[in-house]
Amino acid sequence: MAGAVYTLGQLAEELGGTLRGDADQTISGLATLQEAGPAHLTFLANAQYRKYLSTTQAAAVLLAPADAEGYEGAAIVVSDPYLAYARASHLFETRPVANSGIHPTAVVAADAYVDSSASIGPYVVIESGATIEADVVIGAQSFVGARSRIGTGGRLAPRVTLYHDVQIGKRVVIQSGAVIGGEGFGFAKEKGAWQKIAQIGGVRIGDDVEIGSNTTIDRGALSDTLIGNGVKLDNQIMIAHNVQIGDNTAMAGCAGISGSTKIGRNCMIAGGVGMVGHIEVCDNVFVTGMTMVTRSITEPGSYSSGTAMQNAADWRKSAARIRQLDDMARRLQQLEKSLATVTQGQNPASDA
Repeated sequence: MAGAVYTLGQLAEELGGTLRGDADQTISGLATLQEAGPAHLTFLANAQYRKYLSTTQAAAVLLAPADAEGYEGAAIVVSDPYLAYARASHLFETRPVANSGIHPTAVVAADAYVDSSASIGPYVVIESGATIEADVVIGAQSFVGARSRIGTGGRLAPRVTLYHDVQIGKRVVIQSGAVIGGEGFGFAKEKGAWQKIAQIGGVRIGDDVEIGSNTTIDRGALSDTLIGNGVKLDNQIMIAHNVQIGDNTAMAGCAGISGSTKIGRNCMIAGGVGMVGHIEVCDNVFVTGMTMVTRSITEPGSYSSGTAMQNAADWRKSAARIRQLDDMARRLQQLEKSLATVTQGQNPASDA
């Protein structure tokens, strides 16, 4: 909540850490090592920021045991400082608490079900047959289409659009501008003109999913587009029709997944990744930023494509060489054939 204050002793107990310092010292917020003041808790989770540890003005630092050795300031020692920081962030959450009830400007169909504990904001539209379960919060000007369902504890930020027949699990968070269940990109060609294919599937989203701002998830053409439990999607991601994403996979901003692609569990897809349609990616795959995935991935591991950044002059030289590779390969093949002929002629055993 806004204005929350904790003692270091309380925070150490809440985070399951070992306190080194004054248990009665009060903490009123979180900050980076560089920006923290005497009432802040901070953390060290990346080695490149270790140089700021000796000069931080924070009241205390979340530290791993190795980094705590020799540190003279106050600290809460934990096995994973970044995870501890994530948990601490909820203690200092400043988001306003929504009040239950339906705003008088909201438009709710007579046969829609809205639990009495839900919060329906200004100018929200909820269409026929929709279900809004307990403790759901729907922000201003959001739209919930016919027969869609939002599970217990879900939260839609302002201006989220759910088309018809979208099924959302429990504790799902969807940020502003996201569009779930829009029509997939399906057309058939007839005499040079495109004929639209009706998208008659829906979208099913599991529990504990988070969907970033302006991300789009298209409805299925026949069967549903599926997003598993615990999936985390960043901002401005495109998920095409009939895509399936396995449990606990995370995807960074501006990734684009083409239709009918299946992504396994516990994958990490970095920013700007593109995937062609109708391929499969197995569990436990990490795809680095800006990679173009053009075929299925059947073995866990890390995958990349493209070239790393270099200065422009060197890149132009590399690009020129890449254009020459096909010709060089043919010449090399000819040289290998010539060398094999010469070698065979010099070997008497070849005439036996």
